[in-house]
Formats: sequence, structure tokens, C-alpha cells
Amino acid sequence: MQYGDFYYPMPVNEPVLNYAPGSPEKLALKKVLKQLKSEVTDVPMYINGKEVRTGKKTAIRPPHEHKHLLGNFHSGDASHVKDAIAAALKAKDKWANMSWENRANIFLKAADLLATKYRAHIVAATMLGQSKNPYQAEIDAACELIDFLRFNVHFLSDIYRQQPISGAGMNNRVEYRPLEGFVLAISPFNFTAIGGNLPTSAAMCGNVVVWKPAHTQLYSAHVFMRILLEAGLPDGVINLVIVDGPVLGEVCFEHADFGGVHFTGSTGVFNNFWKTIGANMGKYTSYPRIVGETGGKDFIIAHKSADVDVVVTALARGAFEYQGQKCSAASRAYIASNIAAEVKKKLAGVLKTMKMGTTEDFTNFINAVIDEKSFEKLESYIKAAKKKGSGVKIIAGGNCDKSKGYFIEPTVIETTDPKYVTMCEELFGPVLTLYVYDEDKFEDAMQLVDSTSPYALTGAIIAQDRYAVELAVNSLRNCAGNFYINDKPTGAVVGQQPFGGARGSGTNDKAGSILNLYRWLSARTIKETFVPATDYRYPFMQDK
Repeated sequence: MQYGDFYYPMPVNEPVLNYAPGSPEKLALKKVLKQLKSEVTDVPMYINGKEVRTGKKTAIRPPHEHKHLLGNFHSGDASHVKDAIAAALKAKDKWANMSWENRANIFLKAADLLATKYRAHIVAATMLGQSKNPYQAEIDAACELIDFLRFNVHFLSDIYRQQPISGAGMNNRVEYRPLEGFVLAISPFNFTAIGGNLPTSAAMCGNVVVWKPAHTQLYSAHVFMRILLEAGLPDGVINLVIVDGPVLGEVCFEHADFGGVHFTGSTGVFNNFWKTIGANMGKYTSYPRIVGETGGKDFIIAHKSADVDVVVTALARGAFEYQGQKCSAASRAYIASNIAAEVKKKLAGVLKTMKMGTTEDFTNFINAVIDEKSFEKLESYIKAAKKKGSGVKIIAGGNCDKSKGYFIEPTVIETTDPKYVTMCEELFGPVLTLYVYDEDKFEDAMQLVDSTSPYALTGAIIAQDRYAVELAVNSLRNCAGNFYINDKPTGAVVGQQPFGGARGSGTNDKAGSILNLYRWLSARTIKETFVPATDYRYPFMQDK
């Protein structure tokens, strides 16, 4: 029996540690990095709270040091997906009926474990497994993931408090139920925080989850799964499976109890999900929720009034932090002709100062791209730009080396064709393409921004002219779900900039906001009449 309204107020964002020389956090992180490098970690699946090993092992290697063995993961098959679904459905009723305060406190405990006991461990695992420098790993695997957990508890508390009005002689209430069936969570390699948020946001709402992280994120996903279990997550609530995508889809999308999918990944894969789910609608108990954040071809447009140093910094950070492997990374830029020469000169100079190498060397700003497939794709675009000749040239970077790790030098391509392939296609790497437009044709340039890409995730306007800023905000309204003024188009913070885009970039359900949590709830309205009617007739029916 619940005897109180257990409300969780708005938290504050987790402070970002700076890992300065001699700081306790830097010493702790270096110690854990050394420890992890000395071990070979065995990564199982987690089904019904148990570790599942198949013996079918695949090596986990740092992208920046592919000869080093970090660990191995155990691959499963369709039978393991079926087992995970069965475990989830078995756990469903008990989990859904757990009191809100006990459900919430599991995730708050996980957040505190991340912030304290396991902070260095989750940051180190992300650095090694996904090739992130200490700062990028800190803001992702520690701060953002902690914020997702704490803010989602607060947002869900707010939702549960939202109740209808009641007329005289009655009481109305709404209960926010979990979805029928199970939720499938599919997370990408690039953010440990996304890997943590996709399953937990649905689970927090009382749902049970089958979670498939990207193989290239399993090293840190394994750490987070262990933290959830230590925090008290009951068996079967979140089940981590390691299978190929088609195997997962074939089992989950055919299941009558499929309740929804929480996805971050490519637009093509998400479109295929939508098509398959639509074709299978007759098989499901209810309409599944389809939530996805997909691709991006994110832009910066610099007005003729822009401060050159602001433009250069936004490009350098926005395009090249984490090797351009953020969904929000700037990959196309439109530069006014009056400032173009200075922007290009200064940007090239800045790129020369960026050190590239392993994550364990804290002086490196640039690390490796995620795997050989990504390396070869990016290298092919760079080689094509070098061969193109007229109208396309590389003005900075352009070197690629996979002898020790998958290193792509931060590269800037300049083109006179605003529809050149690297202005249009998502590359997902440290390659930025510039187009210089006539400084007096700002509105034409914005039309190019709007029409060049099918995506609409993030974008930025850089200008000191306030009329130009207002014009861009209005003209580019549908080009980006997250729009930035005089800043880079990356770095959304939970509770501050709810993240997500539309068009080819997904369903814009805004991870890290109250909007996303509504998608994992099914409301039931209950009306109770205190003195019920005993006669069907209404007063209007009387003659006199």
C-alpha cells in the first residue's frame, strides 16, 4: 500500500570533471586504464539476470590499437533472443506492479554508482572500446548517462502527477501503464550514454526490455549492465543479447508481444524496421511504438557578419571532436565570401595543432574511427576528392593510416559545387566540406541548406547581425531539431537541449526529455461516479 506521493524534483546536471594534471580523477582514470589494458575481459549476454556464454567468441580491440586484445564477447543466435523475450515477459507483471519509488530508486542508485564507484571504470571502458579522449568519454559515459537516469526519474514523476479535473459527484484519474509486451532497444557504438538510455528509459516506465548494443560498444555496455544489476535491477527486466541485426529483427518483429522499438542508428535500417513492422501489424497485440534517432548531415552557415574566430572554433570542435562520429557533428559548412579566406587559413592552422593518436595519451585531441569498415569508407571519399580535380580540393588533412589503428586525419574539403557528394551524404567521420557563397546571397545559401540533405538533426547559424539570426531561425525551422546560434551544432545536454530531429533524422521524440517518456507509457482514464444515475431519462424529455 502506498501512503505518500513520492516526487523526485528537478536534478542538477552532473558536473564535468576536467582531468587536470595531478587531479584525483586523472590519477584514478590512468590507474583503471592500465588495469583494463592488462586484462582480457570476457563479455557475456545477460538473460534473466544470468550471464550467458556460448563459446562463440569475437575479439574486442581498441580502434586506435587494433593489435591489442581487450576482451572477447560471446555471440548468440535466435534461440537467445527468444529466451530474452521469454525472460522479459515472465518478469513483466511483477516489475510493472512495483511501486514507483522502488522502481525509481534502482535507477537513481545506478546513477550514483556511475558518479562515484564506477566513474573511472565507465570512462576508461569508453576510451578504450570506442576510442574517445578523456573529455569526450567523461561528458558521454559519465555525465550524460548519469543525467539521463536522474532527469528521466524526475520527468516520469511529473508525468505521474498529471491528472484530469473532476466534475461534481465524480472522481477522474489517469494511470500511466507500461506498454503491453516487450520493448526492443537497439543502441549505436558512438555514445555509451545512448546505450544506457535506450533500455532504461523504457524500463523506468515499467516496461521490460530486450537490449542489443552495437558490437563495437559492448565493452562499455557490459560495464553498465553490471552496474544496473548491482543497483538492484530485477532479473529479466533488461536482457542484453549479442546477435546480428537480421536475426534480432526476424524474431522480435514477428512476435505477437512486440510492444515497441527504441532505436538509434542508420536511417536505412530504421526505414526497414518501419516497413517490416507495418507489414506485420496483424500479428501484434497492440500498435507498436516506433521511436528512432537516425542519420544527420549537420550544417553550419556563417553569415557575412560572423566573427571569424567563432566560426573557426565551431567548425574545429563541431566537425572533429570524437572524430566526427557524433550524430550531430558538423559535416557541411556554408561560408560567406567576405570571411572565407580568413576562415580557411585559420581553420587549417588550428587543424595542424591537433594531435592524433591513442586515447591513453591525454595530449591527443583526435583518436581513431571505430573500425576498419568506417576507415575504408572515409578513405574512399577522401581519395575521390583528391582525384576530382576542378572544383574540389582538400585544403587541410587528407592522410589516412590503419597500420596501428584506424586513423583518419581531420580533413577539410572545399567545393564549388554545393551538391557535391560530401555535401550531401552522411560520412560519420572527421571530414568537413566547405562551400563559399556570395556574401550578398544569404537567403539563397539558406535555401541550399534546406534542400541539399534529407536529414534534419542539428545545425547552426553564426552571425553578429541579429536580423540575420532571426531570418535563419525562421527560414531553417524544419532543417534541424536542434538549432544553435553562435555555437557548434553538437553537445546537447540532458535537461537543457532535448535532442532529436525529424525528416530523415528520426521521429524527434527528444531523448532526455519528458517527450520521450510519454512514448513508453499507455494511459488509462478511470472515472468513478459517487451517486450513479438510476433512471435513463433526462430532464429535456419532460413535456412540462
